[in-house]
Amino acid sequence: MEQLKHECGVAMIRLLKPLSYYEQKYGTSRYGLNKLYLMMEKQHNRGQEGAGIACVNMGAPVGEEYMFRERAEGKDAITEIFRGLSQTSPRRGTDAPETSPAGGWEGASLYMGHLRYSTTGKRGLTYVHPFLRRNNWRAKNLCLCGNFNMTNINEVFQFLTSQGQSPRVHGDAYITLELMGHRLDREVERLYAEAREQGLEGTDITCYIDDNVDMANVLKTTMPHFDGGYVMCGLTGSGEMFAVRDPWGIRPAFYYQDDEVVVLASERPVIQTCFDLQTEDIRELQPGQSLIVRKSGESCLQQIMPPEQNYACSFERIYFSRGSDRDIYLERKQLGEQLTPAILQAIENDVRNTVFSYIPNTAEVAFYGMTDGLRKQNHEVRIEKVVWKDIKLRTFITESDERNDLAAHVYDITYGSLKPYEDNLVIIDDSIVRGTTLRESIFKILDRLHPKKIVMVSSSPQIRYPDYYGIDMSHLEELCAFRAAVSLIKERGMQQLLAETYRACKAEPLARNHVRDIYAPFTVHEINNRIVEMLRPKGMQAPVELVYQSIEGLHEACPRHAGDWYFTGHYPTLGGIRLCNEAFVQYVEKTLKMQL
Repeated sequence: MEQLKHECGVAMIRLLKPLSYYEQKYGTSRYGLNKLYLMMEKQHNRGQEGAGIACVNMGAPVGEEYMFRERAEGKDAITEIFRGLSQTSPRRGTDAPETSPAGGWEGASLYMGHLRYSTTGKRGLTYVHPFLRRNNWRAKNLCLCGNFNMTNINEVFQFLTSQGQSPRVHGDAYITLELMGHRLDREVERLYAEAREQGLEGTDITCYIDDNVDMANVLKTTMPHFDGGYVMCGLTGSGEMFAVRDPWGIRPAFYYQDDEVVVLASERPVIQTCFDLQTEDIRELQPGQSLIVRKSGESCLQQIMPPEQNYACSFERIYFSRGSDRDIYLERKQLGEQLTPAILQAIENDVRNTVFSYIPNTAEVAFYGMTDGLRKQNHEVRIEKVVWKDIKLRTFITESDERNDLAAHVYDITYGSLKPYEDNLVIIDDSIVRGTTLRESIFKILDRLHPKKIVMVSSSPQIRYPDYYGIDMSHLEELCAFRAAVSLIKERGMQQLLAETYRACKAEPLARNHVRDIYAPFTVHEINNRIVEMLRPKGMQAPVELVYQSIEGLHEACPRHAGDWYFTGHYPTLGGIRLCNEAFVQYVEKTLKMQL
């Protein structure tokens, strides 16, 4: 229910036929642009703070622009960008000269798009992907976008500066662009030397370089420097297209190829819908693997780094990705169905006097699974749409009291949907992260229906740890499960545990995730009860019980996505472990105002 800013989305298209082919077959010279627009709109769920697109026109003559980029901010960024392309010149955000015709986009064969959610707190057009590195040599021009968060950007920054470089911005996207651009320069210089050894001169050297760039060389000398979760996508001015996935498979990517196109996107059903394909037609880019399409149109898969243990993000399955994916739909249903024994226990098997509902909209599929599970046990289930998502909180409200009052009305209820004081209410959501919406809105309005008992169900386990691989959950104190554990520690006089954990995090930030020790003394049930106490609004009458998915249930429903660090604290990389330990140190020093 609490919208998480997360992930980002990518889309890439390489046209493999002459442009006249698409105009004759599909009746438009904008076939590539139109498909890019559809792929981005179908992934709008992955980013609403900004969007950007780029293309390469390999047929542009010398002296004319051949690499274009457009970016815009806001939830309508996609529409703004593509509407602007019908004008006679590029709009704001482009790096092309104003005299360049918009037709340069239609003459392109390579297209790349990005949808952005900020996970760093940095906003503005400057931070919207793609990022562009210019050069007079076509092959040295590089455009990057990605779905990623790097956990060791300080170390990479130091590596670059130790070589004499001076990056203009200290951010993971810019640093990645500079490091990969540096390696691309070296690749071009290698080819230049080869061409000279073969006796080539002038433009023949340029053609030799453009035809022989080996992006696998560039990626193999770039990506091992990074710790994090990513799908990194790029175009070069000479016509190379590539995408590379992190070796743990944290971030997702899917691709398809036929004799007309090579396409890649963050989600499988996006490609299916846009190109009218079956599930089996789409392939998933494997951990550490890169899809590379050369200037000639020849494509290949290259293993850039050895694959590590599977840590594909389970939150993709629970919440982030579109539920229209065949496998995700079934997994979400199973997540809901697996909770029925715990739900029946919470309502003391009184299904007859219980109404079942869900928080719109991402918990709907888990709700279907939950009700299917009850019916399989021969229960007649009473279903009502109890909660409605009504309005969005407007940021022009600045006073905190006013904002809280408005937040309380983001959701509304269906009056008369329960028999007051007789019916239990079971309501399922996909996750409970901060608990703010429960406290400020959901519990308050549900209490107006006077349920006998509210059973709040989460189809995911307790979220106990921050994410550092592309999701906006970077502060421990924001997580209601963490606040509950600390509250129990203080109540039971166990402050020494805070001190010991603090010292361990300071002394051994890479040894292991010491924050896991904070939860060790308590059962899930104890933390559940404390969360309820913390989130109950003043004056609320109905009793509340929380039911969470178990870790075992999560892996049973999503067996191929073992990335569960949000719930278990088992981060796949050293960078994640270090940042979690550092987050606890910051919490103690700033929030508790203690120096232990």
